[in-house]
Amino acid sequence: MTEMDKYKGAVARTAHDLWKADTGEGSYRNPVLFADYSDPDVIRVGEDFFMIASSFTYLPGIPLLHSKDLVHWSLVNYCVRHLPFSRYEVPAHGSGTWAPSIRYHKGWFYVFVPLPDEGIFVTKTRDPFGQWSPIKALRHVKGWIDPCPFWDDDGKAYMAFAYAKSRCGIKHKISICEMSPDAQELISEPVTVFEGVQTNPTIEGPKLYKRDGYYYIFAPAGGVENGWQTVLRSENIYGPYDYRIVMHQGNTDINGPHQGGYIEMEDEAGYFLHFQDRGPYGRICHLQPVSWAQGWPFIGQEQNGDGIGEPVSEWEMPVCGEALQDGGQAAIPVSGKVPPDSDQAGIPISDDFDTCQLGLQWQWQANPVDSWYSLLERPGYLRLYTFRNVRREENLLWYAPNACSQLLQAPAFEVTVKLELHPGADGDLCGFGMIGHEYSYLGLAYRNEKYFLELRTGKVTEKQGEGQAEEKVAWSMEEACNKIEIGLDLSEDGTYSYFVCGEKTDIPGRFRLFGGTWTGARLALVSLNTENRPSGGAGDFEYVHYRAKERGI
Repeated sequence: MTEMDKYKGAVARTAHDLWKADTGEGSYRNPVLFADYSDPDVIRVGEDFFMIASSFTYLPGIPLLHSKDLVHWSLVNYCVRHLPFSRYEVPAHGSGTWAPSIRYHKGWFYVFVPLPDEGIFVTKTRDPFGQWSPIKALRHVKGWIDPCPFWDDDGKAYMAFAYAKSRCGIKHKISICEMSPDAQELISEPVTVFEGVQTNPTIEGPKLYKRDGYYYIFAPAGGVENGWQTVLRSENIYGPYDYRIVMHQGNTDINGPHQGGYIEMEDEAGYFLHFQDRGPYGRICHLQPVSWAQGWPFIGQEQNGDGIGEPVSEWEMPVCGEALQDGGQAAIPVSGKVPPDSDQAGIPISDDFDTCQLGLQWQWQANPVDSWYSLLERPGYLRLYTFRNVRREENLLWYAPNACSQLLQAPAFEVTVKLELHPGADGDLCGFGMIGHEYSYLGLAYRNEKYFLELRTGKVTEKQGEGQAEEKVAWSMEEACNKIEIGLDLSEDGTYSYFVCGEKTDIPGRFRLFGGTWTGARLALVSLNTENRPSGGAGDFEYVHYRAKERGI
């Protein structure tokens, strides 16, 4: 069997083809999304669920996902197309959009957008599948993060938020301030409502709700890798707040189960959508059942006798129907703009580049620029122009704003890419690989009127902002022409290797997957000049095809 025959399996078009949470027997398995949808928040409007997540330096930012049952999700939009600061014209690793929140109020969808270095912003729309407004500043401030809006029964509106120690030296406080009912300005200074320096260190990500006369703040504590989920409760919005730990790892293998959004169902039960840190894969999404007793939520299932919920690995599918939202008022249904068969639309992964718009799965490493690419100049191909980085002396993948990337959607898969290089100068290269704090990419390079299949590896030495990295050619072999089909094989142990389709070329090395700055590893398409020369060249990508591997349990 040739390598080409080995990888002729059915192309996986959506994330569901790689990772199935629905067992088909009336239950679901966790995680419901094996993808780095970090810091998820979720709401219900009528029969529709909407989820958003962090994007950091990757743009367009804040992906919007839609579901009818909290298990099958479709990627339908982005809430932020552009960040209005010059620093995001290049990668700003570890900055950008952190832990946003989404709410629906009186016919408007609101997303609160924290930029840890610039402040708190808001975008809104009446049609979540359409255009979102440019982000508007609520407060220019450094270190405020994780904002959550809330509208009370008396018409007053508030915003809860946390603090980033890396920006302002605080990591254990939750504050609330009043805002205008139209969510366009803050009208009071913040009041600290909880300090967890002893009991709940690193408390953050507050989500503010009201139920049966009590105010509840769902807030993760203890840190991303090994933390827990805390809930605060008070009869007054400004406190004092009591607290309980309502979910932790316990004797399960789900570490740090926290940071997410709560959904109330029509039978007063609920669900909690949260993340688990899976190292190089990023923060993947789990769904937990929620019940209430004596005015407190219980998340997950008691499994070790300590009275605190632990995450479930499998549960009955949610029973979905009309729900109540906005303080007990019937939610206004989405205005007929749900895409047809949206439950089946899924999250795209493979791409044949046969449309005039770039697929929703792709994000850039900085504010997008139209001149980086074309889908029309050569129909049926994504043309990425070889890029000279005028901001840096070296032109490395970690520095490249035009790196076109997407989230990983499963722990294991194979992916093949067919590409052509049309060089404009020595040093032009196009290819693909995995980007993170240690990364690699394989592609065609052009030097001295010859083509080479070239494997480059990189290591990040400064992980924040524009950062610093070291990169080298790990292996190279002369090629006869400018076209090739190459692939990558990722295994569940978090290691991967490269291959050439249809040939016996041995590409040395098996590489370990590494996450980036607050992100998981990402698959990236690359087109740049490695000598950082001006070039009129381009890389043409005919397709990116994923194929499933047998799923481990």
